[in-house]
Amino acid sequence: MRILHFADLHLGMENYGSLDPRTGLSSRVTDYLAAFDQVVDFALHERVDAVLFAGDAFKNRDPNPTVQREFARRVRRLASAGIPTVLLIGNHDLPSIDARATAIDIYDALGIPNVIVARRPSIHRIDTATGPLQVVALPWLQRSRLLTPEERRQAGTDEGARRLRELVASVLEELLEQVDPSIPSILLAHLSIEGARLGSEQSIMLGEDLVLGTDELRVRAFDYVALGHIHQHQQITARPPTVYAGSIERIDFGEEAEEKGFVVIEIKPVPAGVREVIWTFHPVSARRFLTLRVKACQADPLVDVRREIERRASEINGAVVRAFVELPGEREDLLRVDDVRNLLQEAGAAHVAKVVREIENQARPRIDLSDHESLDPVVALEKWLGLRDQLSLEQRGKVLARGLELIRDHRAGV
Repeated sequence: MRILHFADLHLGMENYGSLDPRTGLSSRVTDYLAAFDQVVDFALHERVDAVLFAGDAFKNRDPNPTVQREFARRVRRLASAGIPTVLLIGNHDLPSIDARATAIDIYDALGIPNVIVARRPSIHRIDTATGPLQVVALPWLQRSRLLTPEERRQAGTDEGARRLRELVASVLEELLEQVDPSIPSILLAHLSIEGARLGSEQSIMLGEDLVLGTDELRVRAFDYVALGHIHQHQQITARPPTVYAGSIERIDFGEEAEEKGFVVIEIKPVPAGVREVIWTFHPVSARRFLTLRVKACQADPLVDVRREIERRASEINGAVVRAFVELPGEREDLLRVDDVRNLLQEAGAAHVAKVVREIENQARPRIDLSDHESLDPVVALEKWLGLRDQLSLEQRGKVLARGLELIRDHRAGV
């Protein structure tokens, strides 16, 4: 039995793109659709037995009709080929009010054959071409659905988080009672799990995530655990394979070095009733992101910039590019940002995100800390970030999240 697992499509993202007059879509939306097409083409060509999508179909809960149409066209290709497809609801898909529909609920309402929408914790037995498959679905769980108002007021405390983890474990335990151990089973979940490396999705807001352990998720009760929510592809445990497929297209420069793609799982029966699970990661051709750093030493700084662009022309062509040019303060006025931008565009950059002139020997801003604050690394980190005007809010969030993680590890003696 072969199953395709992918996640975090985030269709509708338009950052680092421009309007395509032929389609009326942002060039970045076209990038995401092209990555989605590669997933669907593989599923059809290789005749996989099922497709499991681990959540976050759209960039937000209210995608425009054009984006919804393009998503539907690709889901229909899978359904028309008779490939059962499970669509899990992620945090980006959920409306602010629980009673409202998501953009994906339409497939359930219309009863589209071979398409299963998993908005609630549930178990689905799927008849595939090579036999039955059980999928235990754990979509993004809203605290408002699990906790009372009083418990939600405590949700920021250790006790509130503990209570929330207990409730999730209880929900999962009830579902596991319905699992037939003689049939292959997969946990399909959209959540944060202990030990995961944080990708660009891990902004300041992700500090509010409920982080679950593998024991709480009862991963050993499954043949494979298919995860979504964190954009960096990674394996958390080996037995059973607990895997984040990762996003299939780069969101921003925080994912510049990450390979994007999907996972194919093969479940094989072996003697003694044990099943062997083999998984492989399949990269897609995602839009490249490239950070260009140039140290300009010539009297005319543009000479060094042009030389570096020519040297890296093959990398720049077709990529989303940002450039940082370091030069002496007395030559700052000799370098025009538009000239650098034009050179990058002539080299074939798909989009020039920004061009920054960095001045050498710039006096470093000092952090004003009182005595008690100087003893607190969290306060020092927050104040330091407050002085980094060149960083976006999202970048500051990522630095803060990673810094807090390192501080916690240090305090725990890790």
